[in-house]
Amino acid sequence: MEITTMTTQSNTELLNFIDVLAETGSHYRMDEMEALYTDDLAFLVLTPEGGVVRLSRDDMFQEFRERGAAGEPPLSTEKRVLHVEQDGDTAVAVLYRRMGASAYPALYELRLRYSAGRWQVCGETVSPWPDLAKAVGFLPPRQST
Repeated sequence: MEITTMTTQSNTELLNFIDVLAETGSHYRMDEMEALYTDDLAFLVLTPEGGVVRLSRDDMFQEFRERGAAGEPPLSTEKRVLHVEQDGDTAVAVLYRRMGASAYPALYELRLRYSAGRWQVCGETVSPWPDLAKAVGFLPPRQST
């Protein structure tokens, strides 16, 4: 089985949305963030124990509100869009994202929904950026020829 690298479909609207999303969240602009996320947002984070924690929209927003209110410096907007795939009014984007020099890089999967004339995030899954030297595939080698 040959492993191929997926390429990003040319979708300027979605790429622009991802830029706005990173810029808005990184600067704790909560009023603007409200419009970028659906009310039913599911924010999933891989834990160091190998489990998954589900945060609600309110939980995630509270963290950003507290950082902004405490005068934390803006987060880095460093990102690299690895893949975007749209199917009608839904889309998925996979990104490399690093929120600061002292933050570990992460692999983000954004689940997006188009509604009422705009894109919104309806789900995010965040996991540590993998060791690419070990990322040789998800299936074991074939046992027969």
